[in-house]
Amino acid sequence: MKEEMAGKQNLPLSLEDSNFTKVLPRTRLRLWGLASATGIFLVSGFATGFLHLPNQKSPVQVANATNILPVTTTKIAAVKSYSVVQTYTGEVAAIRTSELGFERSGRVIWLKVDRGDRVTTGTPIAKLDTSNLEAQRQQFLARRTQAIAVLDELKAGPRKEQIAAATAQVEDLEQQLKLEEIKRVRRKNLYTEGAISREQYDEVAFNANALSRRLAAAQSNLQELRAGTRREQIAAQQAVVKQLDAQISDLEITIAKSTIKAPFAGIIAKRQLDEGTVVNPGQSVVRLVENAQPEVEIGVPLQLIGKITPGSRKQVEIGGKSYPAKVTSILPEVNPTTRTRTVILKVETSQPQSIAPGQIARLQLSQKLPTNGYWLPIQALVRGEKGLWSSYVLGETKQQESPTKAYLVEKRDVEILHTESDRVLVRGAIKSGDRVITEGTQRIVTGQLVRPVTDL
Repeated sequence: MKEEMAGKQNLPLSLEDSNFTKVLPRTRLRLWGLASATGIFLVSGFATGFLHLPNQKSPVQVANATNILPVTTTKIAAVKSYSVVQTYTGEVAAIRTSELGFERSGRVIWLKVDRGDRVTTGTPIAKLDTSNLEAQRQQFLARRTQAIAVLDELKAGPRKEQIAAATAQVEDLEQQLKLEEIKRVRRKNLYTEGAISREQYDEVAFNANALSRRLAAAQSNLQELRAGTRREQIAAQQAVVKQLDAQISDLEITIAKSTIKAPFAGIIAKRQLDEGTVVNPGQSVVRLVENAQPEVEIGVPLQLIGKITPGSRKQVEIGGKSYPAKVTSILPEVNPTTRTRTVILKVETSQPQSIAPGQIARLQLSQKLPTNGYWLPIQALVRGEKGLWSSYVLGETKQQESPTKAYLVEKRDVEILHTESDRVLVRGAIKSGDRVITEGTQRIVTGQLVRPVTDL
C-alpha cells in the first residue's frame, strides 16, 4: 500500500525521463504502473460513491486559502420609512420700479441725482420753477389777513363811540320832532283863523312826518348797535376766511408737487433729461429701482404646508447660488392649476441688486415616506434577468481543512424603491441580517466560494 501511495504521489513525474528509466528495470516499471492504475481506480470509485450518498446538496469543492475570493460585505437591516428631498420651483417677485415724474408741467430748474446714485425715502430728486406760484400764494395770504381782520371786528361788536353817536342822533331827532309838532299846532290855529294859507299849514305837517320817520330809523340803528353783531355775519366772514385757507393750501400742494421725492429707498437706474427742460405732466424724469431684500414666491403641495411656518428659515437656490431666506407668509388661496399654496420668502443677501425679478427660484423640502426595505450600496447591485436587479448574498458556510471560513455565494432578486446618492433602497428576496457583497460583484458567480474580509 505504501508503494501504491508513493506511486500516486509520483504521477506528475514523466515516465519518459531518461534518468529514471536507467535506474529501474523494465519489469519493476510495469508493476508500478499497474499499482498506480489500481489506486486511481479505487479513488475514483470512492469519489463516485460519495457523490451519490443520500442528503447531499452540493459537490465538495476543493478549496484552500489561495483560491477563495476575498470580498467586502455589509449586514443589512430593515427600515420602515425613508426621507425624500424634493425641489419646488417658483420665481423672484417683482421689485418695485418707478418712473418718477411731475404732476404738472413746468421747467426743470434743479436735478440732484445721476445714474447709480443711492437715495433714501423722501430724498429730493428734481424741482420745477415755482416763482409764479409763490407770487399767487403771497396774494392769497394778504387777502386772508384782511378777511381775518373783518372777522375779528365782527366778533368784537360795535364800539361805544358808535352807540353814543347813534344815541345822540336819536335824541336830536326827537327834539326836532317836538319842535315841528309845536309849529304844526300853531299853524293849525292860524289856518283856522285864516291868517295863513293851506299850503303853509301842510308844509309844517310834512316836516313833522319826515322827522318822525328819521327818528324811527335812528332808533332801530341804535337798538342794532346795542344788540351787537349778528351770528350770521360772523359765520359768513368765517366762511370767507376758510375759502382763502383752502386756496392757499391748494397752492402749497401744487408747490410741493413741483419737487420729486423718492417714494422708497433705491438706486437711480436712468436719468431721462437735464435741467432747463420743460416737461409735461407724467413725463418720466428718472427711473428708480428699489434697493430692498427680494422676495420669492414658490408653490408648495398642500400636504407639506403644515411643515412650513411663518418665521422659519429655509435655503433657496437662485441663479445657481444658495441664499438663506425667511418665510414671511403663506397665501391662503389654493392655485386652481397646480393645486398648491404660495409660500413667500424674503431672501437675505447683502447684494439685493444681484437678484433680478423673474429669476427662477428653487426650494428643497424633505418628506418622510413609509415603506419596508433595505439600504444597499449602489455598487452591490448587479443586472438580473429580464431587466431586474439582483445582489449577491453570503449563503451556506463551508468549513475547509484550513482555518479559512468560506461561504457559498447566492444570487437574490431585488426591486429598487428609491435611489439616493451612492445608495439604493430595495426589497425582495433578502432579509434582515443577510450579508450582502458590496464590492467586486463583477468577479462573482452563483455558487462560488468567498471569504469576507471587511464588513461595512
